[in-house]
Amino acid sequence: MAAPVVSSRSDVSEPEPAAGWAPTRALGRAVLLTGLLLVAGVILGRVDLIVLATPFAVGTAYALRRRPAALPQVWVSHDDEHLVEGGELTATVTVGNPDVVDHDLAVLRTRVSSWLRVDRATIAGSVTRLGSDSSPATDRPFVTGVPRDTAVDVTLRGAALRWGRHPVGPAGVRVAAAQGLLISRVVIAEPARVRVYPVTEPFEAVEAMPRAAGLVGAHHSRKPGEGGELAGVRVFAPGDRLRRIDWRVSLRARQLHVAATLSDRDAEVVVLLDVLAEAGRSGGVKGTASVLDTTVRAAAAIAEHYLYRGDRVALLEHGPAARRLRPATGRRQYLTVLEWLLDVRAESSPQESYDHLFGPQLLSADALVVVLTPLLDERSAQMLARLARSGRFVVAVDTLPADLPPPKDRGWAEVAYRLWRLDRDTMIDQLREHGVPVVRWAGTGSLDQVLRDVARLAIAPRVGGR
Repeated sequence: MAAPVVSSRSDVSEPEPAAGWAPTRALGRAVLLTGLLLVAGVILGRVDLIVLATPFAVGTAYALRRRPAALPQVWVSHDDEHLVEGGELTATVTVGNPDVVDHDLAVLRTRVSSWLRVDRATIAGSVTRLGSDSSPATDRPFVTGVPRDTAVDVTLRGAALRWGRHPVGPAGVRVAAAQGLLISRVVIAEPARVRVYPVTEPFEAVEAMPRAAGLVGAHHSRKPGEGGELAGVRVFAPGDRLRRIDWRVSLRARQLHVAATLSDRDAEVVVLLDVLAEAGRSGGVKGTASVLDTTVRAAAAIAEHYLYRGDRVALLEHGPAARRLRPATGRRQYLTVLEWLLDVRAESSPQESYDHLFGPQLLSADALVVVLTPLLDERSAQMLARLARSGRFVVAVDTLPADLPPPKDRGWAEVAYRLWRLDRDTMIDQLREHGVPVVRWAGTGSLDQVLRDVARLAIAPRVGGR
């Protein structure tokens, strides 16, 4: 009875199953049971066994009448928008069926970075809540059916917990077709990188810049020129603009007088990131902050503040990679700064000196250098002292967490920790004696008093030896 079925299938022009499809155990059981019943019926001469085998043979042949010819497709995407720490994440894993045969069942699994908390998933309008305490949607498979020539989206929603480039994926899918008799191999999609920008901590410095580098900007200098800050009233001189004439004073003095102003000048700010060491444990946007967390968020806040005021901002790394972002102004520079900060990594190196940091092509003599450092490496202190000796205006911002816990090991660990703290405090005092102000980052107004002191020192007369 099975021969006509085989001959009839050979006469039908249908595509052969593509490579990557394999029979399931259900197909093996169906073939084995049909064969046993047929053999037993022929040997024992029992027609009832042959009749009993007929539904299994017909059902298997009917299910295999149209075999799948193409493997499923899967790809990962996400909303490419300005996602900030704490913002809502939306990523989509799509399973496509390019074949002319329905995929009865598709089992999808995907990995998600631990810094992307996924708490709900949507499949064909059905929302599955994973719970806030569950692991990222990865160890939980998603099951759906995929009709022919269509695609099904699995939308993952949650929150971004920390800055950086975090992967969604790789994602793998395996489908069953022919009523569960054929199963495909696992098809894997490359991960998609979600860019999470650092949240900008509030920072507003109202001080004057120590020394401006240009003649156009938002900082009031002490040099006369075209600007908005009134410096006084003086007698009209050749070259003065007519719109500067103060008619009230001129009529009263019976001589032309003009309003003198101070020039508005811009400044170049170099934010130097010390990436030689990392300390503390990052808890995300709402948890504890590590050294890199404080460094990146403070750098974003400082850059946003000065770029908003029209200044030029440059970024520089103190580390083996020595990455550098050239100084520029405007919103485009701010977006470039955020992209640049996503790749900040702590890198230790046995290299003793970083002479490339002190070249005139990297650090202008008039630039304000804000160094974000945890002061965990002696090379960082040496770098600060060298910058101060070169005559540049340097401000060191301490990024070490104030609540850094001591080691829990018994014995000499706690004593060593206290000695290290004392040694670090001595190093900070020595830097201050060399003219390098060291302040702790605290958001709004962190650098006001320090920059005010630096500006005062910049205009103070210098006594030189004869």
